[in-house]
Amino acid sequence: MLDFIYYPVSWILWVWHKVFGSFLGADNGFAWALSVMFLVFTLRAILYYPFVKQVRTTRQMQELQPQIKALQKKYANDRQRMATEMQKLQKEHGFNPLMGCLPVLLQAPVFIGLFHVLRSFNRTGNGFGQIGMTIEQNANTPNYVFSASEVQSFLDARLFGAPIAAAITTPKSQLIAYGLPIPTVLNIAAVAVPLMLIASIATHFNSRASVARQSEAAAANPQAAIMNKLSLWIFPLGVLVGGPFLMIAILLYWVSNNIWTYAQQHIVFRRIDAEEEEKKAKALERRAENAPKPGAKPVKRKGAAQAAADSSSDPDAASVQDESSAAGSSTTAESSGPGQKPKPGARPAGNRGKNTKRKR
Repeated sequence: MLDFIYYPVSWILWVWHKVFGSFLGADNGFAWALSVMFLVFTLRAILYYPFVKQVRTTRQMQELQPQIKALQKKYANDRQRMATEMQKLQKEHGFNPLMGCLPVLLQAPVFIGLFHVLRSFNRTGNGFGQIGMTIEQNANTPNYVFSASEVQSFLDARLFGAPIAAAITTPKSQLIAYGLPIPTVLNIAAVAVPLMLIASIATHFNSRASVARQSEAAAANPQAAIMNKLSLWIFPLGVLVGGPFLMIAILLYWVSNNIWTYAQQHIVFRRIDAEEEEKKAKALERRAENAPKPGAKPVKRKGAAQAAADSSSDPDAASVQDESSAAGSSTTAESSGPGQKPKPGARPAGNRGKNTKRKR
């Protein structure tokens, strides 16, 4: 049903196993462990730009928080109008809430795919999702892109004496499929418990770094406060509580994911901070260029009414204006000479002259 997820995940894992197995050995536990870790790194590298978009979206949402609160207060009794105004605000600022959760949504199928592929290396159990194969059938059955010999290689691999597909709670009947020497719960716990602690602590510090970058307004939001508490304390605690039920490879996935997140957060946040500082510096430069120089009076632009008032108060400008208007009148009179008929509705030239003398 989900083969479109299982095959790509198993193929990436197969490629990295070929790389590390070429110099560490195909049956080496570190080759398989590094294959799982670099599967995570490959996925996170693909999701780098969606992660950057997620950070920008989160920061933009924090900046829009005052406007969002104002809309919620204004349209508290009109849900439909509030939703319309929210969409309008988001469209004006190019804000897409889906980008804030896109990386998490894309990582979830990979986590499910990795869990299923690793679990399918040992199909001797009879629990939920298990086929109940015999040890011989399991060793001779391929697992997606992995051949039967590569399945046996995985079963023989050990990481400090523990199979990476085993969990602390794995039944003894399934541990027999890993061959001799049969791993014990103590062997598995010796590897799984340190990974659980590292994954839990790393989850807490990554969440702490993310919460520290929230604005005061965003942190004061009740929903954000609940999510911050969940990410700071409940999620790390969940790793410790659920760790005994998780395969060592899944714990490696969790640790690797947190290592990448820690490094990526610092790189991306530093880059975005530098961009914002550059924008602020350019804004200050433009403001300094438009500001008047020290000691100089600011020049005010005159409107049309002020210009007309200035021209009427200046006698020289008024006389020049009268002369130009008189010259325009004489030019008009000359153009309509004795041999020319006056235009319809126009006064005769002689009458205009007489009227001018009367006025004077």
